[in-house]
Amino acid sequence: MKVETWRALFLLGLCYNIRRSLASPDIPEPPTNIAVVGGGISGAAVAFFLRQEFGAAVKIDVFEPGDVGGRLATVKIADQEYETGGMAIHPLNLHMKHFVDKLGIPTRQDVPSKKAIFDGGELTFEESDWFIVNFLRMLWRYGLNYLFMQMWVESVMDKFMRIYQYQQYGYSFTSVEKLLHAMGGDDFLSLMNRTLEETMRAEGFPQIFLNHVAAPLTRLTYGQSVRINGLAGALSLTGADSGHWAVDGGNKRVCSGLLYHSKSEVIQATVTNVAFKVRPSKKGLSTSFYEVNYQGKTGSGHGTYDMVFIATPLHQGKSDIAFSGLPPTTAPPFPGIYHRVFSVLVHGVLNTSYLGVGGPASEFTASEILTVDSQDDLLYSLTSVDPVRIPPGYRRPPASGAKVWKVVSPRALSRDDLARVFLSWDSVSQTPWLAYPSYRPPRRQIPPFILHRRLYYLSAAEWAASSMEMSAISARNAALLAHHRWYEQTGRIDQEDLHVRLRGEL
Repeated sequence: MKVETWRALFLLGLCYNIRRSLASPDIPEPPTNIAVVGGGISGAAVAFFLRQEFGAAVKIDVFEPGDVGGRLATVKIADQEYETGGMAIHPLNLHMKHFVDKLGIPTRQDVPSKKAIFDGGELTFEESDWFIVNFLRMLWRYGLNYLFMQMWVESVMDKFMRIYQYQQYGYSFTSVEKLLHAMGGDDFLSLMNRTLEETMRAEGFPQIFLNHVAAPLTRLTYGQSVRINGLAGALSLTGADSGHWAVDGGNKRVCSGLLYHSKSEVIQATVTNVAFKVRPSKKGLSTSFYEVNYQGKTGSGHGTYDMVFIATPLHQGKSDIAFSGLPPTTAPPFPGIYHRVFSVLVHGVLNTSYLGVGGPASEFTASEILTVDSQDDLLYSLTSVDPVRIPPGYRRPPASGAKVWKVVSPRALSRDDLARVFLSWDSVSQTPWLAYPSYRPPRRQIPPFILHRRLYYLSAAEWAASSMEMSAISARNAALLAHHRWYEQTGRIDQEDLHVRLRGEL
């Protein structure tokens, strides 16, 4: 970006923050109490951003019945903790990078890894230690398609990155569609309504390349085929990029750190009902609020709040929260299903012959096995995982020895399934996840960000694509949207004039 553009960005942001800091006598008092339902990454992030937007006086309660972190979770195997949920963070995920910098959380020591692709009978591709060898292998097998895929994904990511500029200068959006349009215009909306397969075929990619390169990456990310929507598909293809990172001690540390930094009170309880109510005030005017009813280990309770942020999916099978006082047209549950996968951690010895490897297991060095679509869908992916805290002098054990493998499968693994993949095992932990929406387009209706006057829904964004960063983007948008609507600052709601204003500043 040119120096003049950066200067304009700085001046625009400075003016915006000065205007926000100059309080007017007509500006309403800030909210007193805010409720956040869900202690995963989106709930923790919105608490963090709400503290930034509304200041130190507001009380923020976060309701979470389980462990903080939600789908960012770990399990203990062989005296070490391992990730069962989201494992890797892309180097361009700026909110996640900002969180760990702000919280002072170190990133995990990088352990080099190599990928392989399994077609159900044999390995069709296996990375070597040499970049040029890998490139020549891909060139021989698929021509320049791998390079073209990276170029196409980069063009999508360039548009995706625009959201950070919009959010830096306080822009917010009332719907996922408007947020996507601000990022990538009509192109992003069209990606939502056709499959990755259709999109890439239109770009000239052959079907064999989609089956053997693109599909393994979508299965690795979402456990779904190239028939997912084009936007989620394009973001899943970034799994081929280098530089992914994770948090030392587990990615869920970001959630607990954000809640601590936001000075939120975590209430270990399940929210059962959110009711909109109106009552007279001392000044003779009516006042409205939300009553949140919950059930905890010590019994039931309730609290009253000026705003409520729902940071948990409101779909069949995912939530039993009832809503009162809302128009029937906006009341959950919403249509759509979540795709079920099983995250299985196995401490055992890999059966390399299952992968069609003829040589000694000690010579098999791939640590991440991706899979193509096949009739025998036992595996979406098979990954040698490292502990969330890398001890000094750590080296990943060879495939000939016992170590921890993460199997992502469409079903719970039976003893016979395990015996096919492993020669032996001494510990198995199976976690069922309704991890991601089913991304099969066309998706005719995405849930709204605004469910009611001051009732916001963060999980709407994951119907475009799901990741830790997408949750953080949604949280930032919701906090900005709530701030602007509370103070009746409509100039930065659903506006796409940032680049026009920048040109005016130059």
